Amino acid sequence: MSNNPRILAFAGSLRKNSFNKRLVRVAGDGASKAGADVTVIDLAMYPLPVFDEDFEKAEGLPDNAIKLKAILKQHDGFLIACPEYNSSITAALKNAIDWASRPVPDEQPLECFKGKVAAIMSASPGGLGGLRGLVHVRAILSNIGVLVLPDQRAISQAHEAFNDDGTLKDPKQQDAIEQIGAKLCQTVASLNKNKAHH
Repeated sequence: MSNNPRILAFAGSLRKNSFNKRLVRVAGDGASKAGADVTVIDLAMYPLPVFDEDFEKAEGLPDNAIKLKAILKQHDGFLIACPEYNSSITAALKNAIDWASRPVPDEQPLECFKGKVAAIMSASPGGLGGLRGLVHVRAILSNIGVLVLPDQRAISQAHEAFNDDGTLKDPKQQDAIEQIGAKLCQTVASLNKNKAHH
């Protein structure tokens, strides 16, 4: 096992050609270049029923929730790119967080999230780039114990923002998104170093 910061990158969208899936890969490249071990996952590979306590009582946690929790636990930091649906967080992302936050025996409360660090970003065809949705994502993550970095970016006109290879056409934007990944890597690395010394 390397001591590199372990970073999980994913988008809050299930759509195959999601702009946010492209965006989070750019941030992931930035984190990799800064020395992180980056894993990119697609929430569409972990379909979940809408969170329902009666279902949970009857059936227990769905298999995909258990898998998702295990992946979240293995990582120190999260890069999350979130589209904005009706001025807020996507149902897919909220539902994944809700299932992953459920307590199970032999686990600390909110073990997937507490003490983890996240960086958030968004891309949207609209003029604000998904900024309003990020406000809610930040609040939700902060309330479950995730340290959310102040640096965030919202890419507007997303349908025109990307090259065919997934990079951003504007070198300044490309650099800013890579820097968010790098910043997350550096923050996790210094927190890990502090933990090791205590």
